[in-house]
Amino acid sequence: MPDLIALYGWPLLLAMAAASVVIGFSKTSFGGIAAISVAVFALVMPAKESTATVLLLLLVGDLIAIIRYRTVSWRLLLKLVPSVIPGLLLGALFMNFVDDTFMRRTIGALLLFMVVLQLWQRVRRAAPAEPNTDPHWVRASLTGTAAGFTTMTANAAGPVMALYFLAARIDKSRFIGTNAWFFALINVSKVPLAASLGLFTREGLVLDLVMIPAVLLGAWLGTWIIGRVTQRQFEVVTIVASALSAATLLLR
Repeated sequence: MPDLIALYGWPLLLAMAAASVVIGFSKTSFGGIAAISVAVFALVMPAKESTATVLLLLLVGDLIAIIRYRTVSWRLLLKLVPSVIPGLLLGALFMNFVDDTFMRRTIGALLLFMVVLQLWQRVRRAAPAEPNTDPHWVRASLTGTAAGFTTMTANAAGPVMALYFLAARIDKSRFIGTNAWFFALINVSKVPLAASLGLFTREGLVLDLVMIPAVLLGAWLGTWIIGRVTQRQFEVVTIVASALSAATLLLR
């Protein structure tokens, strides 16, 4: 802990603790908001190393969400998986050839692009449709590839998946449960890729251990609040959270 204080100082540690609370909160409530935490860690740490540090905290949140939400749309997940792997590999290759500054700009651009897509989807959609758990394979393939690339390069696939699940019109509990399983599987697969790139550091691992209680606190808060919002409120907050996530990073 003294090493972390000397390295970051109390203000930055508190900022990362708040971001860790947001990670836990997002995993059990509004998924798109997790990108705010990605942005905060990328502002405090070198962008590449921050992705590995956040990755382990996200895995803790994924585990909690899987335990808490048991309703899952496996059909949605199975359509995504084949196209995610190429996206992950493209992301790993990309990270191996770009510098930190370009990495930060890429994270911001990816988030902004996803927010625009979400807003466009919301505007063009007319009356509420029936749930569609069997989306066209083209949509599923593009979403999977984009999710794999953005999650590998920026831990920022939340807005991508929010668009996909909102378009499927599934209820909030199924949304969170399916989202949790998707990211748990993806985040586990990212660990060896991040390790091969040398992104895990001693300081980052110690920081993760210190921040786990904050993730647990956020998860409890998310579980408490999600039962008190309507489906309509859930969808609106998910989109607004994605917009805030993009703005947080782009303001750097």
